[in-house]
Amino acid sequence: MHYQNVLFDLDGTLTDPREGITRSIQFALSKMGIEEPDLTQLEHFIGPPLLQAFMEFYAFTEAQAWEAVGYYRERFAVTGLYENQVFEGIAPLLEALNEQGRNLFIATSKPQIYAREIARHFDFGKHFKVIYGSELDGTRTNKVELIKHLMTQEGLDPAHALMIGDRKHDLIGARDNGMDAAAVGYGFGSFEELNSFAPTYHFETLADMHRAFVATA
Repeated sequence: MHYQNVLFDLDGTLTDPREGITRSIQFALSKMGIEEPDLTQLEHFIGPPLLQAFMEFYAFTEAQAWEAVGYYRERFAVTGLYENQVFEGIAPLLEALNEQGRNLFIATSKPQIYAREIARHFDFGKHFKVIYGSELDGTRTNKVELIKHLMTQEGLDPAHALMIGDRKHDLIGARDNGMDAAAVGYGFGSFEELNSFAPTYHFETLADMHRAFVATA
């Protein structure tokens, strides 16, 4: 694992945003006239770009999906952001990678303004060189485009970079940018979803990933 530059997804990789995202989706759907009392039925919204998720899962038109995104943000921006938990073991992992002299980045489809506030509030932003996310108008929600933008802005060589994430979008983003990828099994992607994209590494637990970085430092 001799990667100088390490890119992390946010939701499902660094933090468990389950409550904040699903409750905000529930709120948005209610505003659209759809009642979903079971929050577990909304967990598939965690990971993929939100606009496309509303269109795919509820057959919304693009205009309807944008309306739903607006309602989602109405709650998420003031409440849902903070209904979040940093996974146990993330802090020591990031500290170890910093001590090894690696450059750390966040690459998330979540709007950058929200990602930076989450990292600030939960006190892990200090470990990252830069936090990259999408724009509120939908620009760079696609993980391939987002990672390409990050790599270009930072002048990174794909051969010396690793993308870490819990959903297929992270693995596709890495693959299409010529990078190695590590899938994590403690997030929201199933083993089948992740394995079908043949990640370079597949870590079932945070402890497994930590040990791999320490062993090859």
